[in-house]
Amino acid sequence: MIKGVNRQVVEITQTDCDYFERIFFVVKPEYSTVSEGKLRERAGMMSNAGKPPATLVRRRRAMQILAVIGAALAGALTYAAAAHFLF
Repeated sequence: MIKGVNRQVVEITQTDCDYFERIFFVVKPEYSTVSEGKLRERAGMMSNAGKPPATLVRRRRAMQILAVIGAALAGALTYAAAAHFLF
């Protein structure tokens, strides 16, 4: 796919994705003087852009747990009220 590229290329080999084993970023000519560390940092940020932040995942999980607890409490209160009035 990449033929005869006469530019600086940054390769990311740890993508944490089942579909891709590596990602190649072609650096714009005006940023070719930027340090390799900075380019790799930005490329890493771009390759992880599709992942939700860990805090969002934890918050979503916490909301699911609270929903289950709330449903259990609502069921228990409904049962207690029905048992109180029917018996």
